[in-house]
Amino acid sequence: MSAVLAVTEFRALWFAEAQSIFGDQLAKVALTILVYDRTESALFAALVYALSYVSALAGGLGLSQLADRFPRRSLMVTCTSVQAVLVALMAIPGMHIAALCALVLGVGLAQAPALAAQNAVTREIFTDDELYLRSQDLRGITTNTLMLLGLALGGILVVAIGTTWALSINAFTFLVSAIVIRRYLRNRRAAGSGEDGWFGAARWVFGNNRMRVLLTLSWLVGFVVIPEGLVAPLAKELNATDAAVGWLLAADPLGFVFGTYVLSRFVSAEHRVRIVGALATASCACLIAFAFEPHVVFALVLLALAGAFGAYQITVSATFNTLVPNEIRGGAFGVIRAGLRVSQGIGVAIGGAVAEGIGSASTTIALAGAVGVVIAVPTTVAWARQNRAENTVHRAGARGGKTKNRAGGHPETSRA
Repeated sequence: MSAVLAVTEFRALWFAEAQSIFGDQLAKVALTILVYDRTESALFAALVYALSYVSALAGGLGLSQLADRFPRRSLMVTCTSVQAVLVALMAIPGMHIAALCALVLGVGLAQAPALAAQNAVTREIFTDDELYLRSQDLRGITTNTLMLLGLALGGILVVAIGTTWALSINAFTFLVSAIVIRRYLRNRRAAGSGEDGWFGAARWVFGNNRMRVLLTLSWLVGFVVIPEGLVAPLAKELNATDAAVGWLLAADPLGFVFGTYVLSRFVSAEHRVRIVGALATASCACLIAFAFEPHVVFALVLLALAGAFGAYQITVSATFNTLVPNEIRGGAFGVIRAGLRVSQGIGVAIGGAVAEGIGSASTTIALAGAVGVVIAVPTTVAWARQNRAENTVHRAGARGGKTKNRAGGHPETSRA
């Protein structure tokens, strides 16, 4: 990890993202408390949270393409500054609920092109595939660790300082991010052109066999996330205390952090690309054991294992990002991110409906795992075939001379 942090531009991006994520966790808790206290309605509190999924879909498919049409540093600074202003407005005492909802939606829409630009710039910073994948490992570990801290401490901190101060802190973190990015990130020309078709990136992604397989592997998270929406009834079925709900929620991200560390430390980038399908299958397969209504301790182990195997998602995302041409990388990232968020939202919703219908959270989770495996196995086979075909092309190209990296024109070192 020290090698990637030695790169000034990435270190700036990593710091800006990390402290902003901390602020986001405070804001999520603060908004939930604020809306529920004002309306005494669980529906309104859930609606504000759901708006983040709506903005991820709309912004991911549309606004992410701005990361290809404008200089990425300028776009990040602008969007992050807009987020700072919008969150600062949320902090104003007495803000109408409808206005809060509009502001939450606006923050999510502004986030989409900023994240797409950050994702694309990171790939530009690292021309070495191994270092690039390590940088994404560090981001994944940092993000999930901060989210865990948010689960553990967010509510306590918001209650101690109040919702206004919590939202103000989040606004300040966005401002810090904008300053750090403007100061330490090198300015680059726009990678794409305004003459490109508006949904050209999406057409390119869905028209490419390897991209479709990677999308399928990524969106399998929609099955693995289902236990998160069923933790309360699951804890009741397993005769666990209310305190177990927090542990059940934390098990997956804890496993994810551990799995990411193991892969980053002990598995080469090239080998990780080959085994992503097997890891995706294993992540879903862990859930099948819930059919036996395991003891809560065993349930925690299963969820942690699903999260650990789920660390393959970082390799999938990095491989996807590398294979996409730089000039459409922002728009392509919007496709995979929007699908990821939608699959999570739909997965939780369907899981809740199935659990309500059959009357068992454990059985629902097991069914989700089984369906995930049914999809993951043929996808894994397809990925293995494509990798063998790609290796054949690489060997033929190596005999004919140096090839070019599809991601950015640099000499190719690996497929990750």
